[in-house]
Parts: sequence; structure tokens; C-alpha cells
Amino acid sequence: MESPDAAPPARMRGLPSWLMSQSAAYGYRLLTEAMATVDARPYHYRLLATLAEVGPLSQAQLGRRSAIHLSDVVAAINELADRKFVVRSPDPADRRRNIITITPAGHRQLDELEKQVSRIQDELLAPLDPAERGQLVALLARIREHHAVRTRSRSDEDLSSRLPHDAPGGTKPHPLS
Repeated sequence: MESPDAAPPARMRGLPSWLMSQSAAYGYRLLTEAMATVDARPYHYRLLATLAEVGPLSQAQLGRRSAIHLSDVVAAINELADRKFVVRSPDPADRRRNIITITPAGHRQLDELEKQVSRIQDELLAPLDPAERGQLVALLARIREHHAVRTRSRSDEDLSSRLPHDAPGGTKPHPLS
């Protein structure tokens, strides 16, 4: 529990945006620390999970699907390729474009990362019972979708291009990764 002199003002404690950002920052810290124990980053999980679910994609498609800025996608793919978790191959339809495919080693790594992610979800949401967890996820998904639709309707620019990124040596990590 926070000490009284460290408690934020009541006005802030009642703001959903403040509560979400504080919770997201805590969740991101937990996730980053857990990923580091298996020599990974949150972007690795997002990219591998996307490839496992959708199949081979171009780097640009992979970035859009996983909501990661293209420059960060390239850096993370380099890391994953160096460890043989993904392979790049030229797109037969456009030799200038690379197609990224998850490897069997990448599937094994994703299984390990899934364990870390699941453990972190349990730790982050410990005060909530299963029904409350489901309700929270549904409400957050609804908020995210609402703003994703609004963002897409205002501009063709990907939402992730306006968010901080977790590139090595780069900008501040995005708390919702």
C-alpha cells in the first residue's frame, strides 16, 4: 500500500486515463522483466504470435498486424533471425520485399514466451477474479477498437507510428506492448 505522502491526488485517482497508464506501465515493467529472463523482448512475442496465427507476412504487413512501427519491426526481425526464430525470403511477387516466416525454433520460443506472458497476466490481474478479468479485457478491447477505428478513419497512418517504441537504444518503451 502507498504511504499517504506518496498517494496521488484524488482527482488523478479517479481518471480512467491515469489509472490505465499507471496499470499499463506496471504491466509493461513486469512483461519486460519476464521477457529478459528468457533473453527476449515484448516485440519478439508480438511478432512471433502474429506469424504463428496469420502465417508468413511481409515486414510491412507484420508491422501493421502486430501494431509495431516498421523501423522497430526490422530491428526485432533481425534479432529473431539471428537466433533462427524466423527466416526472411524474397517475395516471389516482388523481389524487393521480404517475407517473414516463423521457424520450428520460433514456435518453441513462442511457447516459452506464452508461459511468461500468462504468468505476468496472472500477476498483473491478481486482485481480480476470473469474471472481473474477462470484463476488464472486454472493456479494454472495446476502448482500443473504438480508438483504432477513429484513428484509421482520420488517417492512413498506422497508430503505432505515433507511439513510443521499445527498440534497443531507442525511445521510451510503449507501456501496452
